[in-house]
Amino acid sequence: MPTSQRGTDLPPAHGALPPWSVADLPAPPPFSIRNAFKVIGPGAIMAATSVGGGEWLVGPAAAVKYSAAIFLVATVAIVLQVLFNLEAIRYTLYTGEPIYGGILRLKPGAKFWAAFYSILGFFQLGWPALAGSAAATLLGAAMGRMPGAPEQATQGWIASGLIVAVVLILSFGGTIERMLEQFAWTMLAVVFGFLVVVNVLFVPAAHWWQTFTGFFSLAGLPQPMDWALIGALAATAGSGGMGNLTVTNWLRDKGFGMGALVGAIPSAVGGHEITLSHVGTVFPTTPANMARWRDWMRYVQVDQVWVWGLFCFVGMFLNVNLATAVIPHGTDLQGLAAGAYQAEYLSRVWKGFWFLTLFNGFWVLFKTQLGNTDILVRTITDAVWMASPGARAASNIRTIYYGVLVTFSIWSAVVIQSASPFQLFKILANMAGVVLMIAGVQIFIVNRRFLPPAVRPPLWREAGLLLCAAFYAFFVYFVARDLLRGWF
Repeated sequence: MPTSQRGTDLPPAHGALPPWSVADLPAPPPFSIRNAFKVIGPGAIMAATSVGGGEWLVGPAAAVKYSAAIFLVATVAIVLQVLFNLEAIRYTLYTGEPIYGGILRLKPGAKFWAAFYSILGFFQLGWPALAGSAAATLLGAAMGRMPGAPEQATQGWIASGLIVAVVLILSFGGTIERMLEQFAWTMLAVVFGFLVVVNVLFVPAAHWWQTFTGFFSLAGLPQPMDWALIGALAATAGSGGMGNLTVTNWLRDKGFGMGALVGAIPSAVGGHEITLSHVGTVFPTTPANMARWRDWMRYVQVDQVWVWGLFCFVGMFLNVNLATAVIPHGTDLQGLAAGAYQAEYLSRVWKGFWFLTLFNGFWVLFKTQLGNTDILVRTITDAVWMASPGARAASNIRTIYYGVLVTFSIWSAVVIQSASPFQLFKILANMAGVVLMIAGVQIFIVNRRFLPPAVRPPLWREAGLLLCAAFYAFFVYFVARDLLRGWF
């Protein structure tokens, strides 16, 4: 029986994909702080991916150029992206499908949106910017100076080695989500431990307060404004586009809500028994199911607000706080100059800080390259898996995932040899704003059309979702305007 005829407590329509199955919502563990640490995880993966190029490259560059007084932009961006994430996750908790499943159900149809987001994902994440930056940082840590033109070939080969390392990491763990989660918690501990120590040792207390107030006030945008830089800051202060959507894939694979009944993408090694349905499962909104729903939402709030959102804010704050304390105001930070300045300044106290600072920067960038690779590959994989019966008949989800991963890795190893990592990152960052602008409106439509009234968001959250789309449309407009002016 079509879902539209099953009753008002089930989805009123199923759109361009087949109807969902129906089952009761699995119960989460009783809510407690101890259980929260067992249940959460996708927020940590997202934080490990998010605290990367934005904090290491864009944040310090914008702060040193304009001062921390403009960083209300970053605070608003993080708050709006938290809301964006929660509303995308709402669909996944109810159906077990990533939010891409809801988007594929919209007109003009699944194949159109599968192709659209695969292409959009490639334009945002198909450039190995952070592998190149991580390679330069690692090489600089070993050499005692930042690499220049004579070391470009060596840097390219190191970047290619890091791309191979990403493939190996994503090949183990039972499920890819599980391996990413374990890696994420470790890297967050290493990176944030270092940042806290150097901020405490080298930044005066008064400067901490000055930086903090800059995240919650805005005296006006300085002129002339580098809109590409500020647009990149607004996007990468959080997860930046495709990452915000892909958190729903990780939640499904982790088994949140109805995701426990759908399956996961298995790793190449150790994931032989895992299957993944191409269509989700929904639950009738009975009192028992709604009580479980509220408990799941509490875990989601912890995962997204107190793990992902908090780590994003603290990561940006600590990097900006350190950069503005040790780098002269107005310095033009291109490429990896922020890390080089910080490493040089700290090494005046102890030479070992040169290596430690850049080695920390390497992990910041490498873990983000790891996460971004998975985001792009699983976006294409899930889109193909849900939209194409032919692909499902010809192959399994694991073969598709690793086929896309190997293809992308070969492309990355080629393109990293001939392009500037910093210029590649600017492409990545500004395309993220385009994704957030479009997907914000689509999530609003998906939740309105496919969720029964009992699990739909309140009006204020729908308004916040549209505000998020408008916020990024603002930056997309000015970046596009400056780009067109440069051309003509």
